[in-house]
Amino acid sequence: MKNIIVIALLNLLIIGGCSKMKKQNDLPNFDKLWDYNHPDSTEIKFAQLIPQAKKSGNLDYYLQLLTQIARTQGLQGNFKKANETLSEVDSLMISETKIAKIRYLLEQGRVYNSAGNPEKAKEFFLEAWKFGNENKLDLYAIDAAHMMGIVAPPEKQLEWSLKALELTEKTDDKKAKGWLGALYNNIGWTYFDLKNYDKALELFQKGLRRREKIKDESGTRIAKWTIGRTYRALGKTDEALKIQENLLREIEEKKLDPDGYVYEELGELYLLKNDKTKAKPFFQKAFQLLSQDDWLVKNEAKRLERLKTLSE
Repeated sequence: MKNIIVIALLNLLIIGGCSKMKKQNDLPNFDKLWDYNHPDSTEIKFAQLIPQAKKSGNLDYYLQLLTQIARTQGLQGNFKKANETLSEVDSLMISETKIAKIRYLLEQGRVYNSAGNPEKAKEFFLEAWKFGNENKLDLYAIDAAHMMGIVAPPEKQLEWSLKALELTEKTDDKKAKGWLGALYNNIGWTYFDLKNYDKALELFQKGLRRREKIKDESGTRIAKWTIGRTYRALGKTDEALKIQENLLREIEEKKLDPDGYVYEELGELYLLKNDKTKAKPFFQKAFQLLSQDDWLVKNEAKRLERLKTLSE
């Protein structure tokens, strides 16, 4: 339940222009605290900032923080709690809280999409795209177009992804440029799904160069994996196998968390090479890890069943 006194004070501070109100760049940058692989611990970190955010009197900052808390809740599958958090944001927004508004639209869309309602999600992403362009909020407008490239029908996905890429390439916002790696990845997968593997490979290779340029080690490994997966689709089994084996070696040498997708690819590649003995343990490890992924369980049941069968 909303704390009416706190809400009244926050609005009074913003609308009244309190001289003690902190600027956002004087407050902790909560976006840097994000760990998308661990939304539960990220939620705890964000929640710890709430008292400071309220005390600052910066309503836009406080509401932005809440939108990201809602995102952590949605990623954990707690859609009811995420919607409650976003309802609080919606009730507090004013005309001056533009960034909070667009982030609210994005996160509400993401919650609906994660909850299995892409049609409702599209309404919020479209509004975010329009609002972002009208207010020159390129970083978030790109995010909106990127999400439309995910939830739109297949025939429209590429169009939206290319809109996002066009805006990213022409923007002067350095933060917005950070979208390049993700866009190359997503557009690459769109071409992959269209079975245009050569074009997909071109985008994935651009993504790899981008990830390497910004020294994103995790993103670099993902980009390499996508290239390997595309080589398999192109029938270049040896090239694909070399990439996946190198990824496995890197994961083991750096003592990183095991990657079920790498195991899966190695199993598929050894199967293509008619080496079922080598393939089986990789399928076993892949199934063990990937069957714990709630999204895969819900959306890729046949894929998991195949891994289970091949691991027996």
